[in-house]
Amino acid sequence: MIRNTFVRYSLPCFLLFQLLTTRLFAQVSVQQLLTENRTNPVGLDVTIPRLSWQLVTTKRNVLQTAYEIRVSTDAASVAKGTSWQSGRVASEQSVHVPYGGAALQPSQRYYWQVRVWDNTSPKPSAWSAPAFWQTGLMTAANWKAKWIQQGFPGDSVHSPSPLFRKAFTASKKVRSAVLYMTAHGIYEAQINGKRVGDACLTPGWTSYNQHLQYQTYEVTALLNQGRNAIGVTLGSGWYRGRMGWADQKNIYGTQLALLGQLAITYTDGSSETISTDESWKSSTGPIRFSEIYDGEVYDSRLEKTGWTLPAYADADWSGVSVKPFGYANLVANYNELIRRHETVKPVKVLTTPKGKTVLDFGQNLVGWVQLRVTGKAGDKVVLSHVEMLDKFGNPYLENLRTAKAQATYLLKGGTETLEPHFTFFGFRYVQVDGLTGPVNPADFTVVTLYSDMPKTGEFTTSNPLINQLQSNIQWGQRGNFLDVPTDCPQRDERLGWTGDAEVFSRTAAFNFGVNSFFTKWLKDVSADQFPNGAVPFVIPDVLRGPNPSMAGAAGWSDASIIIPWNMYVAYGDRRLIEQQYASMKAYQGYMEGVAKNDLWSEGFQFGDWLSFVTTEGSPAFEAKSAFTDVHLVAQCFYAYSTDLMRKTATVLGKTDDAAHYAALLERIRKAFQQAYMTPSGRLISDTQTAYVLALQFDMLPENLRLQAVDHLVDNVKKYENHLTTGFLGTPFLCPVLSRFGRTDVAYKLLLQDTYPSWLYPVKMGATTIWERWDSMKPDSTFQSPSMTSFNHYAYGAVGDWMYRTITGIDTDETKTGYKHTIIRPQPGGGFTSAEASLKTYYGTVRSGWKRASDALTMTVEVPANTSATIYIPAKNAEAVQEGGKPLGASGLTAAGTEPGYVQIKVGSGVYTFTSSGF
Repeated sequence: MIRNTFVRYSLPCFLLFQLLTTRLFAQVSVQQLLTENRTNPVGLDVTIPRLSWQLVTTKRNVLQTAYEIRVSTDAASVAKGTSWQSGRVASEQSVHVPYGGAALQPSQRYYWQVRVWDNTSPKPSAWSAPAFWQTGLMTAANWKAKWIQQGFPGDSVHSPSPLFRKAFTASKKVRSAVLYMTAHGIYEAQINGKRVGDACLTPGWTSYNQHLQYQTYEVTALLNQGRNAIGVTLGSGWYRGRMGWADQKNIYGTQLALLGQLAITYTDGSSETISTDESWKSSTGPIRFSEIYDGEVYDSRLEKTGWTLPAYADADWSGVSVKPFGYANLVANYNELIRRHETVKPVKVLTTPKGKTVLDFGQNLVGWVQLRVTGKAGDKVVLSHVEMLDKFGNPYLENLRTAKAQATYLLKGGTETLEPHFTFFGFRYVQVDGLTGPVNPADFTVVTLYSDMPKTGEFTTSNPLINQLQSNIQWGQRGNFLDVPTDCPQRDERLGWTGDAEVFSRTAAFNFGVNSFFTKWLKDVSADQFPNGAVPFVIPDVLRGPNPSMAGAAGWSDASIIIPWNMYVAYGDRRLIEQQYASMKAYQGYMEGVAKNDLWSEGFQFGDWLSFVTTEGSPAFEAKSAFTDVHLVAQCFYAYSTDLMRKTATVLGKTDDAAHYAALLERIRKAFQQAYMTPSGRLISDTQTAYVLALQFDMLPENLRLQAVDHLVDNVKKYENHLTTGFLGTPFLCPVLSRFGRTDVAYKLLLQDTYPSWLYPVKMGATTIWERWDSMKPDSTFQSPSMTSFNHYAYGAVGDWMYRTITGIDTDETKTGYKHTIIRPQPGGGFTSAEASLKTYYGTVRSGWKRASDALTMTVEVPANTSATIYIPAKNAEAVQEGGKPLGASGLTAAGTEPGYVQIKVGSGVYTFTSSGF
């Protein structure tokens, strides 16, 4: 009877619901409200935050014509806009709209709503659901806390992690409580036995002496009326201990320190502040050693049960030492914090030839292992983390260099669950020592760690090897974007190499939302820049010491120019290039200073780092390496950065600078032609990289460019359709071929699966991008153990070409941030389908195609309040239909044609095109 009733009545109700829903969503609604690129951020020091929103509708061709914003400090009165009402503003702008109200107050929450008008209706949309942002302390004057250190002696490198504790009374009913905290080192905090926040390795890594971030936490729910306690554990992190491979120690300081301020507001309107000061106490606990490279030693027998609860007896704890470090370098956290993400279980339990037990997690990743273990008090369990097994099946340790990469646990007896706190590992395999009896894989769970960047890009094709390459690219980014864009996550390095970040930045902006991530890191680029404008090779700069020669190399240091521009194009973030312009101009000035007669031909250069330099693989390679003159490379990047400075100055209205850079660019190109090119157009370095960079940056006279393309193609053929490029040539190899009509050759390179190629590591079982094209050789031996990382994302920069060419999603530099999208797929390579989607600030851009016989179906999604120019692969407009109708009948017309394409300009909506005779 119940089933019959459901059948009889559910269908009409469902249809009615569907009808109402369709009508509702046919109207424009406003969703996805962001403040400074984040959802409801807590703890902003930005004085004029920028607000963004999305228009959501099923209609086509919807453009915002006006907006209205209202802001209030009270959620109940946001409809009154008591802090600011913009009024109706005639504008299409829905991204990075600046707050226009009164000066923001510190430690205040602001609620906001927006409604819009669009070109399809004279009526406004409904008001959006409220969003909010909450300010931080805003200025140094609002810090009342004191810096405290442990009150007992300890080794400056190998000390146990100090504990800090404070018991206090909240005498009245608490209305709100906000905690502000940072450290010299990294910290974890608890209030009344409950963890504060869900971030890891806070406050992250910055150039601490110049730029130390503090975090803001809403902790009202953790406080009691009456007795309370707060407890904090510190670890060395990046602050002290060793960083780099040359045994540099204590770069920022020798002693850890804590700064915290808990602001309590009671329901009667009174307030109280609990701050770090002389009244706190300190001790040590179970973390006996913790360091980034070597891992952590945890003795659970030394746990102090209940030490973050108010009733805990701390009479035997030491006092603390107060230090006058000040607040001048403190800034509110801007980017997404490091958080836990995927959990991964072992896929195999292996026994090595040496009789060791090894767990295979099936994916090279970054994080740590949660271990559930049962044992006797004093039992020692050691987890050793490696990326690879050698050809015999034993853990491969050599590429860790001096990094121990171990988690060591001394058990208290019984069953317990353990994990590290202040370290991380790059690994796929874990050797387990110290357990008695067989290893149960269910007791081991990997928790991945990386900055909490929103995942924005998806890409898939009909080719499973390319899909695995895409997975490798994204996992490589996850594992190396831990607050800083590191080169690798496993050995005694893990540094923010500028060259790696520069070449990958466009690909990074497709995979994840990295606007705030790079904005934060670029502040440290500016902070660590030399007075002469040179930029260190790693940021934060832990290699420099007194040696200024570790700065100013092409393709590395000009990350200071290239990445801000790339972020501006990808996100439309004008403020970023405004903030970085002084740093950009300073590095540009450095290059102009070292160049002689506009030619950069002196000084240290990395050149095309890790290009093909051996003859392994084929006799047809003619026993020839592919070394490109390092100063030829430098001259090309000098031109590249100068051109970007011209563009940036133009956008910012700096006309004199723009004119200077335009004239300089022409001189740089002429100097290149005189120094590195023969009259017939050949380059002194007959390599793929030389021709790729010369063509990419328009270094050659226009009448000689096609001839240079022929030289490039001939070179690729000479190496049997293998690439020979390194870090700087690889990102532009396929784009140059496509730009000059040789996408067929680009596909051959992409699909090559023997060394050197992108798919060779995939065929060898890689699950991330390798540092070298042959980090592992076909016989399962390893190349250059001292510098072989199996999670090193730089060569994953090919992702940018895959997204922009295979599926065709591309930016328009005149309408940045995908306000206008260019969609121009170039099917080929035997692919029968490909699809990509990208979550932009406006909504999702999607492009996908399928081909069968001589027909091609192409589906495109364009978000509201944007437009697109779509290039449909077709012989002519008559061969194209949209929605099953000829173009004219569908309301669309061809805006132009070019060989192999029909061009159509569209507004927002979902479109399905078919073309015959393709």
